[in-house]
Amino acid sequence: MVSFIIRFRFAPEDRAEMAEVVRLLANESRKEPGCVTYVPHRPEGDPDTVLIYEQYADEKALAAHRESEHFKKWCVGGLFQKMKERSVEDLVALA
Repeated sequence: MVSFIIRFRFAPEDRAEMAEVVRLLANESRKEPGCVTYVPHRPEGDPDTVLIYEQYADEKALAAHRESEHFKKWCVGGLFQKMKERSVEDLVALA
């Protein structure tokens, strides 16, 4: 299992557009055969930050996600273009 959290920060004027992009990306990503969990969040009190909790069956499934048309369109062509900051936190399951 591959699990991680991605944190994006956007400018206030991009808030509504990025929320829609995240919605579209999440809907398509959840349809991938190797996607176990794909849940976007907004931290309470921080409307310009988006956290996405993702889980994939294995590295092959994650690689397929990153090569998908929806990832290229909505993430590379959308989120990556508007983000002010980005960080990734890889997770290791304890149980």
